[in-house]
Amino acid sequence: MIKIEAVLDNDGTLRVCKASGHAGYGKTGTDIVCAAVSVLMRTAYSTLSGRKGITVRYNAPENGEFWLETDYDAEGKDFLFAAGEFLVNGLSSVAQEYPKNCSITFKNCSF
Repeated sequence: MIKIEAVLDNDGTLRVCKASGHAGYGKTGTDIVCAAVSVLMRTAYSTLSGRKGITVRYNAPENGEFWLETDYDAEGKDFLFAAGEFLVNGLSSVAQEYPKNCSITFKNCSF
């Protein structure tokens, strides 16, 4: 099971997204659930990195682990909000379609 945790500001802006575990839907290297989560997470990182007004840190310390954290200023807030909403909606869709293989939880942050 891939477990995803999304931490959002009070207004819904993405601050942290962590994905860990293995879906177990298909064979290693051909698992469509794992591929979907990986593509969404990697695309979010590449879309946000280098964007003016947004700082993004990420790590994939081992197979089946990926996290990203964001900071932003006024210039980057709207873009981060939209990109984070895209990521969270995509991950939620995967979790809804494959509930035995992927779950997502949401937390609010206060930083």
